[in-house]
Amino acid sequence: MAYTKIHAIKATVDKAINYICNPEKTDEKMLISSYACSPETAAIDFKYTLDHCRENGPNKAYHLIQAFAPREVSFEEAHQIGKELADKVLEGKYSYVVTTHIDKGHIHNHIIFCAADNIEHNKYHDCKQSYYHIRKLSDELCKAHNLSIIIQGGERGKKYKEWQSDQNGSTWKTQLRRDINFCIKSASTYEDFLLLMRAKGYEIKGESFEESAAKYISFRPLNKERFVRGSTKSLGKEYTKERIREHIEKKRERKAVIPKKDYSARRLIDTSDEKFRSSPGLQRWAAIENLKIAAQSYNEVGSLSELEHKIAVKTEAGKSAKQSVVELEHSIKDLAEIIKYAEQYKDNRSYHIAYKKAKNPDAYFRRYESQIILYDGARRVLEQAGIKLKGLNVDKLRAEYQALETQKKELTATYKSCEKEVWNLKRK
Repeated sequence: MAYTKIHAIKATVDKAINYICNPEKTDEKMLISSYACSPETAAIDFKYTLDHCRENGPNKAYHLIQAFAPREVSFEEAHQIGKELADKVLEGKYSYVVTTHIDKGHIHNHIIFCAADNIEHNKYHDCKQSYYHIRKLSDELCKAHNLSIIIQGGERGKKYKEWQSDQNGSTWKTQLRRDINFCIKSASTYEDFLLLMRAKGYEIKGESFEESAAKYISFRPLNKERFVRGSTKSLGKEYTKERIREHIEKKRERKAVIPKKDYSARRLIDTSDEKFRSSPGLQRWAAIENLKIAAQSYNEVGSLSELEHKIAVKTEAGKSAKQSVVELEHSIKDLAEIIKYAEQYKDNRSYHIAYKKAKNPDAYFRRYESQIILYDGARRVLEQAGIKLKGLNVDKLRAEYQALETQKKELTATYKSCEKEVWNLKRK
């Protein structure tokens, strides 16, 4: 589970970066990363980009915080998630510094990024929609890393202390609800449900409906000291033993009244729904049903083997195009960084030359410190990337960047078209 918030920095970018890079908070600076800048000179780097910005406005940078539930994620994994979030939100266009603070009870990431992008020098627009986009991306990353997420409720979100107070000691309750829901979907009887829950490692008491039985069913997960009641107050009204049994019985009743269907009139079952992802049993059922539906489509496409061939070809084409888009995104991100440093190199080269020729190098350096530092840093990055400095052509690099963006759009359209065609073939 991760909580996110973002605010603009209108001044003292250097102080903000120094704060988030505090070695006492970042495991002696082991949990610090950056993109298209160096943490030590990020404030200077940001200023350079902002000086080329075409838009007016007070915002110099943005400070994004991503906080995790206590004891749910390791230091290294939290830092990796922070980098992935920065890459997804900023798409390789904005310079950033990401750090992970481990000095508090909850691990949290700090991401400070320049308010202007490195390609077009346009300002980042912070609004409600962009915030919800950030939160959505954060939730997706939490899912990918098998972490819990905050259930969306339409609000901007609670302050972290308030949210932490609500969630402290109860993250495992969220997992308990998920396990109960899964076992209800998979079970045919209440006894099956109990068996499945126990198979997941839960200790159960009070499950009986006898008069002498406890009022509430209670569950104790592995490595937990206490039970949690299946009551309205603890888990919610849908998790009492009465409601659990009712859910299972209603499912059986619905299944009993469903008549045998004519598969020729059926459409393919969409297994992308959440209920299928969380239930292997439902996945197996849907796979069998879809095979039956596809088998009755042979008259419309010539033969079943022809249908399967068409589906296989389009599926593979879509898969390949999607993978190419992923690879292109990495190339686009790398090239954006090169463009940014190429511009810095060319714009500040004259200061480097003058510094070398200055009668009083120390005085000249003090006067043009930022420009000289930016030049040296850019030259080092470009040389390491194998870029030839002689005859460096920024316009050519920008044209290459636009060509990659165009290719990405074309491939994106390709895999989406293939996915649509596969869907239509399966629906026939």
